[in-house]
Amino acid sequence: MIATLTMRTIPEGNARERWQGRHRRRKGQRNTTALLVRHALRAEPVAGPWLVTMTRVAPSKGLDLHDNLPMALKACVDGVADALGIDDADPRVTWQYAQKRGSYAVIVSIEART
Repeated sequence: MIATLTMRTIPEGNARERWQGRHRRRKGQRNTTALLVRHALRAEPVAGPWLVTMTRVAPSKGLDLHDNLPMALKACVDGVADALGIDDADPRVTWQYAQKRGSYAVIVSIEART
């Protein structure tokens, strides 16, 4: 199952924003991700355990893979976990991160882990 979400993610560690704006952005990203992933999973169900690959697409240079990239995708990760009905720390799910250049988007790929 692959879902493409048109949204801009920013590295949380470098963001200079008020807490209200950050909360509103995170909540919107999480809810949008959960809604679209649930819809995609209804059309193409995937049995657990899962391998979830989160790909950040942005026109700018890439983020650090070990800290900034996971932080930029945290709200989306929580949304995917909501759609799967699990906690994001559940051992049945393995998270992978990737990035590429292009127009702002997040690509979520969920497949059965073997």
